[in-house]
Amino acid sequence: MDESIGTTDAVAASPWHLWVVGGLSLLWNSFGAYDYTMTQLRDRDYIASAVEPLGFDVETAIAYWDGFPIWADFFWALGVWGSVAGSVLLLLRSRFAMHSFVISLIGLIGGMAYQFTNPMPGLTDSTIPMVFTLVIFAIIIALVWYANRMTATGVLR
Repeated sequence: MDESIGTTDAVAASPWHLWVVGGLSLLWNSFGAYDYTMTQLRDRDYIASAVEPLGFDVETAIAYWDGFPIWADFFWALGVWGSVAGSVLLLLRSRFAMHSFVISLIGLIGGMAYQFTNPMPGLTDSTIPMVFTLVIFAIIIALVWYANRMTATGVLR
């Protein structure tokens, strides 16, 4: 009888950093999911806490988001939920984590293309939104790289 029948390829053990990166990315992306959900639900208290320190009132922010074309909302959702899915898939050791992070990156680029060409009315200093976007961009790029590396080494299957 052939001993190789019924055996599977050895899968690399989960390194400790997979759980750290996966857990931290899920925590980070959960904030994005919470922000997206509260914004879409038009939670006035949440929106006030986010925009009033930047000098905007709630009505201006809500009117701005209500004016988003459907494609901008679509890309925003793609960016947020793609990252959440990527984080979960990373923890599940799925090779599709990288694909989800790439989808998230596409969503970020599409969503930010609209927001940077159509800033919130009254925005005079775009430094804070630009820096925050660059941080998000860098984190997603790092997560794409990490998931790709873990797939190449056989940790993600």
